[in-house]
Amino acid sequence: MGVSDSYLSRAEVQQILGINSFGLWRLARKYDDFPQPTEPPYNPFAGFGEKKEPEEVWDGTQVYRWAADTPEFTHRGAVLLRPREKDLPAGRWAGFQDTVRGPALDWHTAVGTIRVVHCDDRRVATDVASALAASGNPDSVVTVCALYGDMSFRGPSLVASDTAHPGIEYEADWGDVAALAGQDLPWWPHLLRLPQLIREWQPGAPAAVVEVPPNANEKILRRAARNDAFDVTSHLAATDMANDIRNERIDHTTHDNEIFGKEGYGETPNPVAIAAVPDTSHHPLPVGGERQILKAGWTKLALSNHPDAVAALEVAVGREPALLPFGALAEVPVSTGTISDRWTRRLTMCDPTAAHVVLAQGKKADAFFIDPLTDMPVLRTPDDGGRPVWRFYAPLSLPAGGAELTSVVLHHTVWVLTSDDHVHPAPCTPSEHLWWGNGGGDRPSEAAMVIDALLDDLGATLNLREHWKAPKGLTALLNEDHRQGSELTRSTLLHARMTPPRTN
Repeated sequence: MGVSDSYLSRAEVQQILGINSFGLWRLARKYDDFPQPTEPPYNPFAGFGEKKEPEEVWDGTQVYRWAADTPEFTHRGAVLLRPREKDLPAGRWAGFQDTVRGPALDWHTAVGTIRVVHCDDRRVATDVASALAASGNPDSVVTVCALYGDMSFRGPSLVASDTAHPGIEYEADWGDVAALAGQDLPWWPHLLRLPQLIREWQPGAPAAVVEVPPNANEKILRRAARNDAFDVTSHLAATDMANDIRNERIDHTTHDNEIFGKEGYGETPNPVAIAAVPDTSHHPLPVGGERQILKAGWTKLALSNHPDAVAALEVAVGREPALLPFGALAEVPVSTGTISDRWTRRLTMCDPTAAHVVLAQGKKADAFFIDPLTDMPVLRTPDDGGRPVWRFYAPLSLPAGGAELTSVVLHHTVWVLTSDDHVHPAPCTPSEHLWWGNGGGDRPSEAAMVIDALLDDLGATLNLREHWKAPKGLTALLNEDHRQGSELTRSTLLHARMTPPRTN
């Protein structure tokens, strides 16, 4: 998206402006607004070989725009930025053309043929103009326009690249191109910018009513919802999330049309013809089913070993992790004699489930485990340096059974010791993480709030949305730089909770 940078050597500036070296020297003294040279962009390979002083370069867009606005060089400047007569004859539509970056529409105008590519990827205008120049420009296109991906004063923003100098891009005005074309220009919302729709468009045609195509995530969820290997609750969970994605995409497309098709600044409407609208005949699809049923469905998918469950779970982790049966991801080194070593002795080796595969995040795993007290998936895997680590999801809550928290140990995460002689990774919600120490201005209020809740109820269900409201004394205690393996007893924690932190 946006205008691509381009830099011109001294010789290239002279070639574009049709002057010699003396003319360039004279130009810089005659025109105060002539663009100043700059240093070339950083080249990582410049240090190899003979060391040379960097040559001056000019910003190509600046030079090209300046030329268009300077009477002496207007005919050598950007085509769509040159001054034009007011009463130019209206252009006409010249059909579609397939290009190296997708289908485009051509318009025969008073300045020549303008090709508009309905794509907002980077360098589209340059790529299409360069391909035309390399092929001899059989369609006599003078300039190629592509979408900028934003809104301007008179319609969608445009990037232009002239076939005479395809390496230079500049911003163009939608209203100017529409005036040259003699009619409103068609515009397709992003999700309906489909090649076949662009090829079929003709001036005056009503907006096509089109089904918004599903994205990859919706396809994955629909496939899981149809899979007979899963039960009805899993089908409901996958369908609910797929419907939510579909509703969002339709709403987004409708909003796109409202934004880009709205009236312009002042009394003159934007010269935009909306070419496609989403099919809303079944919109919105039902979403927001019973929360506990949806959670039960995702729990069963997490325990499955079917590839469709893995794919669906990966979507859910990124989209709505609060529906899943586990909390934040944690990683601790494999080391003997530590609190985590004591915890790992109770782990049970198992075959991998979908939760294990998603937990691995593409890394190789040596072995798969489950915590029999919390049902959390655990795996042993090498870290980026090849050292073995335990990777696991924090539980959302701990089994209480009448026990209470006796202490916490700080070892790469927060560990909870209980009066029934168990050790657990502290629970945590999916969107937070537990830490301690001086955070450079930040405070470990998440860990403080978790400990505060567990001191009162070991089986508490956590809500960390307002973790900054954790007891200030607990937060201050955890803000100290404790060494790995430090243990904080229940009495220490209770004392800190009721003690206001000192102020300097």
